[in-house]
Amino acid sequence: MMRGNMNSMMRQVQKMQKQMAEAQEKLKSEFVEGTAGGGVVTVKANGHKQITDIVIKPEAVDPDDVDMLQDLVLAAVNDALTKVDALVGQRLGKFTNGLNLPGM
Repeated sequence: MMRGNMNSMMRQVQKMQKQMAEAQEKLKSEFVEGTAGGGVVTVKANGHKQITDIVIKPEAVDPDDVDMLQDLVLAAVNDALTKVDALVGQRLGKFTNGLNLPGM
């Protein structure tokens, strides 16, 4: 009986691993947007933390204040990455709930 339970548990683990891999792959085609400066800088990222687009409105560009533009881009990127973390937690949380897995 113990062997049957172990085989059943292994099948469940394999099924969960497959579902988690599929969910991780889907994250590549899910996107979030981070913004800064009231939307003058927008950064788009996918669920794999890849920045896919940066839009800077002309009013954000001041040749005399490049530091401000750099800060806005940095803030928008960080906003997007924070949203990616939330998205990943939402999509993969059902697989990692209750487990203490580094990097998840």
